[in-house]
This record gives sequence, C-alpha cells and structure tokens, in this order.
Amino acid sequence: MAEKENFGSVEISLSEGIVWADKYKKAPGLDEDGKKKINAYLIPLETLKLVLDQDIDAVRAYKGINNAGEQVLMFVGTKLDPKTGIYKDVFKTSSLGGSEGDGAVLYDASRPCPPYGDPESPL
Repeated sequence: MAEKENFGSVEISLSEGIVWADKYKKAPGLDEDGKKKINAYLIPLETLKLVLDQDIDAVRAYKGINNAGEQVLMFVGTKLDPKTGIYKDVFKTSSLGGSEGDGAVLYDASRPCPPYGDPESPL
C-alpha cells in the first residue's frame, strides 16, 4: 500500500489538540500491562536535531521499551521512494564507534509522560 499522501497542515489549534488528547485519555484498553497510560513523551532537542540532520522527507516514530522498562519513542528518518510511494527508513551510521550490530543507529532519549509531564498543561 502506498503511503504517499498530502499530510495537509501540520499545525492544529490548542483547542483541537486538547480535544484529541482528551479522546486518547478516555479511549478504553490503551493502558499497557496494567501500567499507567503514557499520554506524551518528552523529547530532547538533541534527538530531533540528530534525526533531522539527514537527507530525509519525514520521520517515523517507533514505540519500544527501554532497558529501564520505560515506554519510549525511537526516531528514524524516512525517504519517499517515488517508485512505490512508501517512506523507507533511513539509518545513519554511528559516530560513536563500537556500536552493536551493523553500526546503523536510530534516536531515542525520549521520556514517558507521566512521570515527565507538565502537570499544569491543558493537554
């Protein structure tokens, strides 16, 4: 199935965001293994800069569980394949050396909210 589509505006109003967040919070069955539902993720600017420092068309966020047992997002740059219309994952090679596997990296450092959220946010 081709993924290429017009995403439309990427900007939504705060009031619309509040509605979307409220729908998510009230949706049944979204807690994971009896743990408190993750409503958001705190994403360090460095993570975003690293993933955006590529020749990419979009970013894909994969969900995972880190070694501390926290739910996290892992970010991968993607490039549209014009032949298939599918955004293909693009992996940079680690600049740190000594990485496991083939040296390809993706980016994390996100933290789940709660507990890292803003208790006074309307979202």
